[in-house]
Amino acid sequence: MVSQTLANNKSENTMVNSTVNVYTIPCLSDNYAYVIHNIATGTAAIVDIPDSGPIISKIAELGATVSEVFLTHHHWDHIDGLDDLQTALSTQLGQARCRVIGAKADAHRLPPLDEALSPGQTVQLCGVKGNVFDVSGHTLGHLALHMPDINALFTADSLMAMGCGRLFEGTAAQMWQSLLQLRALPSNTLVYSGHEYTANNMAFALSLGEKNSAIAIRSAQITADRTAGRFTVPSLLNLELKTNPFLRADDPALQASIGMSGNKPVEVFATIREWKDNF
Repeated sequence: MVSQTLANNKSENTMVNSTVNVYTIPCLSDNYAYVIHNIATGTAAIVDIPDSGPIISKIAELGATVSEVFLTHHHWDHIDGLDDLQTALSTQLGQARCRVIGAKADAHRLPPLDEALSPGQTVQLCGVKGNVFDVSGHTLGHLALHMPDINALFTADSLMAMGCGRLFEGTAAQMWQSLLQLRALPSNTLVYSGHEYTANNMAFALSLGEKNSAIAIRSAQITADRTAGRFTVPSLLNLELKTNPFLRADDPALQASIGMSGNKPVEVFATIREWKDNF
């Protein structure tokens, strides 16, 4: 049986180049945070803080100094561990308070920011450059962070493995435009999303009835991974382009499978997002 609490699992490491590692940190019941560790500088940056405990454990293991925290959006399960993290950095690890970075447009709903970013800006996290994208839809002001030098894209609850975030604040048109930005990035990009929702997302994709061998192959792999207790993130953007229905609302094969041939892509996207809400 797969554990229902991700925090019982150990972090997983993605070696993205010779000097930078990205660690997937399970938090709460199904959240992920990410620790970006620059071995050359001895510093680390963290993307989202659902819960401080697992993150502090990884930082202590690495012996790294936390330089920044990047917050993708204001939902509690992405920010609530920040205060405890800052306290633990000082009391447990003897480190200074780290810088907190987030969206200027969302600053009124985020913890106090040391750097408030707008879409199109760049930012340095533990010495690695990141490009900032507005990916509104799930929330307004949601940011994604693309770090081209390490082929990494941190998407939280915008683009997800085999899915996308529920539209709590934005419109289908906003989310579709957000996803179009992300799918235009290099296909070898690793997508680090915010939750372990992949099995449910895959079940929904299969329910659409499309004859797509890539989806069938991925379904078997996801089942095997979850049965073994393995994470399904990060995922390769190229695989999302082939299998994620929310990136393929303009694909004639998907449109035909759901009886929407010739519809505008945003209409197809809105329809399948509504179906997923009720799945």
